[in-house]
Amino acid sequence: MARLKGFKKLTNVDEAFSTFLKRLQPKRTPPVEISVSDGLGRVLAEDTIAKRDLPPFDRSAVDGYALKSADTFEASPFNPKLLKLTKGDRVGGGEAKRVWTGNRLPPGADAAVMLEHTGITQGKIEVWTPVTPGGNVSKRGEDVHRGEVAVEAGTRLRPHHLGLLAALGMDRIRVATKPVVALLSTGDELVEPGGKRGPGQITDVNRLILSRMCLELGAEPLDLGIARDDVEDIGAKIRVGTGKADVVITTGGTSVGRMDLVPAAVDQLGAHGVVVHGMAMRPGMPTALAILWGKPILILSGNPVAAVVGFEVFARPLLLRLLGIEGETRPTVRARMTVKVPSALGRRVFLRVYAFERGGEFLAEPVRVKGAGYLSTLTRANGYVVIPENLEGLGEGEYVTVHLFDKIGRR
Repeated sequence: MARLKGFKKLTNVDEAFSTFLKRLQPKRTPPVEISVSDGLGRVLAEDTIAKRDLPPFDRSAVDGYALKSADTFEASPFNPKLLKLTKGDRVGGGEAKRVWTGNRLPPGADAAVMLEHTGITQGKIEVWTPVTPGGNVSKRGEDVHRGEVAVEAGTRLRPHHLGLLAALGMDRIRVATKPVVALLSTGDELVEPGGKRGPGQITDVNRLILSRMCLELGAEPLDLGIARDDVEDIGAKIRVGTGKADVVITTGGTSVGRMDLVPAAVDQLGAHGVVVHGMAMRPGMPTALAILWGKPILILSGNPVAAVVGFEVFARPLLLRLLGIEGETRPTVRARMTVKVPSALGRRVFLRVYAFERGGEFLAEPVRVKGAGYLSTLTRANGYVVIPENLEGLGEGEYVTVHLFDKIGRR
């Protein structure tokens, strides 16, 4: 019955995570070499150094004619300069050569004139506007110089990064190995999605949600299935997870009730075990952080919303560290609260909100349903607001920072 009295102490979220990281000393996953074409969404493990200049030569930035800029001085529609169109490789005085955007600037030329600023008369080129030396020319190395860092380590590669790397002649790159995250749900009441439910049973959705959150971050989920309310079964599956994965995440069985067995199962498995249990946060108070054989074990609430919040607060920054990413945060927007919202003094509250634009300003409306743990509070929201531990709530019209996980709405 002592377990039913609740947590004796709740730990501050920042303090809990800091203590956990100090004991864990997480290291980046090792690098692996892949093709540039397979790099979308992967994280660079090392700086990529340009082995050539980009562009590799002086080139025309326009469709038009390469020429000597001195031949165009004082040119105007009323005083066009006439130049001979050459077919040779070089451009001499009084000559011009046809070029397209991206063409190498021929020897002898130091500028290019736009096609729109020229005409043809009697087999010669009329130039109607002057150009300066280097005008309409992309200089060699103007984009990236040889020896320069083209893309920094820790960058999550987007399509434009891949294009730059390919333009620099790279076909192989070294990226961080995807962290493997073992996911385990616990509870006799759970059944697999699509499975037949008995009386009092519910469908397990936590592994589905968290596995996709892992994929979004660039981690590889490993499904450990469902463990029953049995310390031995829970412990056996966690042991399998630590042997195959870089991180183990469990959901359920982490409060202080009679059947909340996961912290006990972890403590029975080996040294370290549970580092901190019980967080000063809402939702997600029963969250625990543990270490087994040097592997992080994140013990999240079985409530799907609390599990998502726990993942956001603890798993997300941990996985980013393993990938070698610093400073990757969710986009934010400054918005005004539409109504007054009470909070729980002494706990960090993660308030789900719907952020929208109206009348040229951003507003944040709390998503309210009867049960704060309902999944619809996430599907109806597009972001969340963090209410600090030292506040009793937020006032109507108060400005807040909304952390977005979906697009801004309109009303």
